[in-house]
Amino acid sequence: MEENRALQPHTLVIENRNKLTVTGATDIGSFDEESVIIFTDYGEITIQGNSLQVTRLSVDSGEFCAQGNIISVGYVEKTQKNSSIFSKVFR
Repeated sequence: MEENRALQPHTLVIENRNKLTVTGATDIGSFDEESVIIFTDYGEITIQGNSLQVTRLSVDSGEFCAQGNIISVGYVEKTQKNSSIFSKVFR
């Protein structure tokens, strides 16, 4: 069962607000020039910015790198990831 496995640690490093490196990524939700959504065992990370470009992506190793003007970084708890309006209605 997946719920009994150990959580994979992650790191997030921002250099000079223009280079971002994340390790421990389990999946990439989406990315474009203004936002990136990365999933980890500890929840979802949302990066907002301008001119964001993915420079490295390896789901096998869990490494993600991007460059651009980074405006904000936020975490969303893992339990909220699956909490859509439909799941609330059909409980």
